Amino acid sequence: MTGTADAPRRVFVVTTSRADFGIYQPVIAALRDSATLRPSLLVSGNHVPLETDETGRRRLAAALGEAAGVPVGAVVAMPLGSGGALDIAAAMGAVTAGAARVLAEERPDILLVLGDRYEMHAVVVAASALRIPVAHIHGGEESEGAIDNLYRHSITKLSHLHFCATDLSSRRILAMGEEPWRVHVTGAPALDGIADLALDDRAALLARLGLPDAPFFMATFHPETLDIEGSLPVFEALVAALDERKVTTVFSRANADEAGQAINERLETYAREKGWLEIRDNLGRQGYFSAMRHAALMVGNSSSGIIEAASFGLPVVNIGRRQAGRERSANIIDAQARTPDIRRAMETALSEPFRQQAREAGNVYGRGNASATICRVLELVRLDRDLITKRFHLSQSR
Repeated sequence: MTGTADAPRRVFVVTTSRADFGIYQPVIAALRDSATLRPSLLVSGNHVPLETDETGRRRLAAALGEAAGVPVGAVVAMPLGSGGALDIAAAMGAVTAGAARVLAEERPDILLVLGDRYEMHAVVVAASALRIPVAHIHGGEESEGAIDNLYRHSITKLSHLHFCATDLSSRRILAMGEEPWRVHVTGAPALDGIADLALDDRAALLARLGLPDAPFFMATFHPETLDIEGSLPVFEALVAALDERKVTTVFSRANADEAGQAINERLETYAREKGWLEIRDNLGRQGYFSAMRHAALMVGNSSSGIIEAASFGLPVVNIGRRQAGRERSANIIDAQARTPDIRRAMETALSEPFRQQAREAGNVYGRGNASATICRVLELVRLDRDLITKRFHLSQSR
């Protein structure tokens, strides 16, 4: 550990996909403005697939660094393969080995990680072997329909600082034996700065996305990784329900989980066949939140529907079990993974009483001040043996 009063603390921010990169943005901005922290990116996962040549990977990573306004400290390529279970296991091994090499060379003072992805877990495993302190954002949450739930809780036990979005999340982490001084309730960083963003007005957004001047929906569907075989039928049920309405729907692609590639291939086919389905990649923070501001409805099983949508009063139909166990605001309706149930939930979500309820709903994930708290903790925490030494704290409560 090199951070001292004279040498700023080097913080490696680990990003592995477009999802975490967007959430990180306000945190990175706060770290960048700190006099005592020096952030840089460790880029891995979907950002830099091994199947792309090294020059291409470095170009992709450099674009992320430019977008974040910080240097790229390391690039760890990940083989994507076909996205099957064996490919994912092999990818985790490759990322752990690659991250170990670069972390051993760079020796950052703190590794900042987010969420529950297997790629993120692989980097944390490498850091643990090298005794590099890990600070984890969004621990203590539940997503019972995804194998990522296991990775999230494993990351918690491998981490030294915890930045939780809610009180319930902090209580779960304390129940796992973490010492209270390590656990900080910050709210969700994705909500930071929303009020200050220059969001597009409706006309500008429709022009940006190339959409007609009519109501539109947003949709994302990721595999339910504890029920891979059942994921495609659920996706088909969602498309069938949307096809009944034929409202223009902006779909984001599925992530790199097992069966994600199959879902994306179906999406491509449906986009050619159905005039209402539009696929748009990586709208960026401003574009994505502008879409949330003006959309009539969000459907699918993305965590952004659970966490961010309430801040825009956007009605959400959450489908299936991927997000089971997550805390919910009053803008969300849960639907069983069948077309009739999805249809009924959409009808309710689009009704004026529910739209009013969504507009008035508070957001259980905070009020948008997470980044300042995260930054302050990283500035002040002592980088010593006590930070690295994990002790099981047995709660006295019964």
